[in-house]
Amino acid sequence: MGLEQAEEMIRQIHSDWKLIDTHHIERVWIFPNFESALQFVNSAGAICEEQDHHADFELGWGRVKAMIWTHKINGLTESDFFLAAKFDEI
Repeated sequence: MGLEQAEEMIRQIHSDWKLIDTHHIERVWIFPNFESALQFVNSAGAICEEQDHHADFELGWGRVKAMIWTHKINGLTESDFFLAAKFDEI
């Protein structure tokens, strides 16, 4: 996926998502404690399993970072943005 298409796709999801070098997209969520951050990761992980498309997560106290790309091609596809939109619904 080229830069122009990636920029078009990212405009269709939450504005907190960032495009990183046309390789992946990432977003950070802030939570009041570790437990709620972990619950979010568990919910997002369930979506990943349903979609058979898996994000990378960084989990810390009150903070979650999700990074999404298609590992098979080591870059972005439309399905990455669809997964991000599903995370936005949590």
